Amino acid sequence: MSRIGIKPISVPTGVQVEVGKGNAVRVKGPKGELAATFTPKLSIVQEDGHVRVERPNDDREIRALHGLTRSLLSNMVVGVTDGFRKNLEIQGVGYRAALDGKNLVLNVGYSHPVRLVPPEGISYQVEGNNRVAVLGIDKQVVGEEAARIRGTRPPEPYKGKGIRYQGEYVRRKAGKAGKAK
Repeated sequence: MSRIGIKPISVPTGVQVEVGKGNAVRVKGPKGELAATFTPKLSIVQEDGHVRVERPNDDREIRALHGLTRSLLSNMVVGVTDGFRKNLEIQGVGYRAALDGKNLVLNVGYSHPVRLVPPEGISYQVEGNNRVAVLGIDKQVVGEEAARIRGTRPPEPYKGKGIRYQGEYVRRKAGKAGKAK
């Protein structure tokens, strides 16, 4: 049995979960609304403040989808109640971030500032001038946007300059030794 798949998802007050035809699930909460369609091979059951994902048999494909479906449903519920956040750090002399309306402006060593427009449902937060937070209700979109920001100037291994996730360890290299005189 899937350890994750058998856990029921508790639905907090103020959150509505609607399971429609063909396993189309719509979750509404205080932060917004998310919708997804899951495989009809599994059944999604809603009862007394909990949502459960049940599987009909122990086929390999269905076992794999069991835990995945439960995790995606749980992320939808967490997203509409609390939201998701990815923190990024900018390291380097002269490297900084600023907000221009909703857009993020990064000065990360290029000859021009890099302007990033947030996708639908995503917002940026800049703390100081070297910390950026990506906020949203969809975990996948938040992670993709954080990766896009990091991709503008990934951390390099010699001096460690660049944009990294908060708490990310960047393995450093020694560089060239130079000539002895």
